[in-house]
Amino acid sequence: MQTTNQPIVIYDTTLRDGAQTEGLSMSLEDKIRIAHKLDSLGVAFIEGGWPGANPKDGEFFQRLQAEPLVNAEVVAFCSTRRPGTKANEDPMLVPIVAAGTKWITLFGKSWDLHVTEGLRTSLDENLAMITDTIAYLRGRDRHVIYDAEHWFDGYKANPDYALQTLGAAIDAGAAWLVLCDTNGGTLPDEVAEITDAVIAHFGDRLTLSNLGNQPGRENQSNQVRLGIHTHNDAGVAVANALAAIKHGAMMVQGTINGYGERCGNANLCTVIPNLQLKMGYPCLAETQLQQLTDVSRQVSELVNLAPYEHAPFVGLSAFAHKGGIHVSAVKRNPKTYEHIEPETIGNRRRIVISEQSGLSNVLSKAETFGIKLDKNDATCRHILQQMKELEQNGYQFEAAEASFELLMRQAMGDRPKFFALSGFRVDSDSDPDGNVHVVAIIKVLVKGEEKLIASEGNGPISALDAALRKALVEFYPAIAQFHLTDYKVRILNSNDGTNAKTRVLIESSNGEERWTTLGVSSNIIAASYQALVEGLEYGLILAQAKEPIAAGLSQ
Repeated sequence: MQTTNQPIVIYDTTLRDGAQTEGLSMSLEDKIRIAHKLDSLGVAFIEGGWPGANPKDGEFFQRLQAEPLVNAEVVAFCSTRRPGTKANEDPMLVPIVAAGTKWITLFGKSWDLHVTEGLRTSLDENLAMITDTIAYLRGRDRHVIYDAEHWFDGYKANPDYALQTLGAAIDAGAAWLVLCDTNGGTLPDEVAEITDAVIAHFGDRLTLSNLGNQPGRENQSNQVRLGIHTHNDAGVAVANALAAIKHGAMMVQGTINGYGERCGNANLCTVIPNLQLKMGYPCLAETQLQQLTDVSRQVSELVNLAPYEHAPFVGLSAFAHKGGIHVSAVKRNPKTYEHIEPETIGNRRRIVISEQSGLSNVLSKAETFGIKLDKNDATCRHILQQMKELEQNGYQFEAAEASFELLMRQAMGDRPKFFALSGFRVDSDSDPDGNVHVVAIIKVLVKGEEKLIASEGNGPISALDAALRKALVEFYPAIAQFHLTDYKVRILNSNDGTNAKTRVLIESSNGEERWTTLGVSSNIIAASYQALVEGLEYGLILAQAKEPIAAGLSQ
């Protein structure tokens, strides 16, 4: 698209702010891998953490010195010095400088309430802390991004003092001033109004141009640029970030998938395409923008959180079409129900199969599987009828596309027969201490050999999964790469109590792709077994298409 707006600097804080998400945990190796993925994506700054706050963050910066990034600047994060001391005497700043980064992001207090109640110091001392710390870092040849913590709340409470804190940062030599909505409660019109007020107050001390300098690198002038950092507590983090950019900010800080404390940070996977595709602000190269969906899903895999399927732009359902009328219209002209071309951000169109589907859904779905069907073929109507009958009995294929592809292949006589199951048995007992021991026994025929395998697990499903893998992996080595990423159970008719019908959804992955299979039965173990078996089958189909010999499959 033709753009006339200033380029926007993307600052990622997934490794620091995003790591504060409840239930999210990253190892050192996870952090290194994510940093290199973000570097490939083309973000200008990657905030790696707070050196000295914990051993992992210190090791992260040491590792990146040996495995440097290609495009991005890695940034260390810290606070201003402590009250009543000097920056050159504060031990907290020693590991910050030792991290060896060219850029340091420093946060300081903007809100007088936090100065007097949180820091328990005077307003003048807070200004001195900002000035002294930035001057200290500048004296050690570091470039400083100043994050004005609680900026918007501070401005609303005491605008004169809040502006003094920014002035202190400018005087001390900060390269960027980042306005932070730390509590996440500011609304877009307030963000716009206050951003305008900052620009009007500081006038020509600020620059509103990123041209003439490579975005994200040193500003050769003495002018300072503005950035925005928003949280999502009021559900408007993305809208606030866009409002600030529209009113003069040139850096946006956020996280992949919106990870962050409480309700999260501005989601860069939403901010970036809105800025670039909707508002005309260049952020990433076109080829890098096409990596956005993959990076979103790869990061969710590394932090062990299931991707949010309904996320804008990058979600699995972002370009999914279910109603027959919608599907027919999209096939004629995608603009009828799609606001952008999904390929521009690396996503794809999906046709969802359900009881509301018509022949157009089945035909379109077959295309996505690489299967050619003719609408006049009786097989097509047979698949549609079978699918609707199964959904009447509790199946739900819109959430289990891999199972639907297997159903379709079965109807066409094109479903591979990798193994045949003769049956299974699950035994469990408990010891006097209440510990439960489970053993699963399966009998399977594979490549002409009959195998009787037993395996233990911490529950019946775990034991069955282990037994299946143990029986098959010597014949199909690709199975060693498969692992379960999610397991969901839904009781379909709860009024029947323990005799209720159960639907089980199992999501599997080979480290690169995810697929979901399902089983339905009044016996939860039988339903799980069906989903497990289909998950292995579908994974082997993927492996066969990719590397048949390495997977243990004939060509």
